[in-house]
Amino acid sequence: MQLSDFREIKADPATVWAAILNPEVLKECVPGCESMSGSVAEGFEAVVTQKVGPVKATFKGAVTFSDIVEGQSLKISGEGKGGPAGFAKGGAAVVLEPIEGGTKLTYEVDASVGGKIAQLGSRIIDGFAKKMADEFFTRFQAAVEGPQEEEAEADPEAAGEGEKKKGWFKKLIG
Repeated sequence: MQLSDFREIKADPATVWAAILNPEVLKECVPGCESMSGSVAEGFEAVVTQKVGPVKATFKGAVTFSDIVEGQSLKISGEGKGGPAGFAKGGAAVVLEPIEGGTKLTYEVDASVGGKIAQLGSRIIDGFAKKMADEFFTRFQAAVEGPQEEEAEADPEAAGEGEKKKGWFKKLIG
């Protein structure tokens, strides 16, 4: 399954770059991620629990980074084994490009599964993979830039007396 899309993130490329290499950000952004540890150089160990159709499994695996062009692009690859449920593996080529008001993050995702999960059929698998990619990048965008304008306006107290809310990652480095 292949998918490509982009996000316009209201943060400078350096902030987006730092976030995509941060294990805490990745843990928060991967749906169902229970733990993530390691480093960019060594790779990360991750535990993710997901339900695909009627099959629920906990995948234990590794996430690695390659083709790194500092501040501009990288490839994130992951592979996990879910015991009798099967395995999942895939990657995302991510490119950051400065734009007015922030960063354009373009991604191309390639994913595959095997075992019991693969027996569910390509429509279920493709839909699930698209949902996972969309959810990851939606969560990533929210972690970096904070809630959307409408959400901040709907709850002015949460915004802190007219101050714009920042994403939790921006608060850490800002």
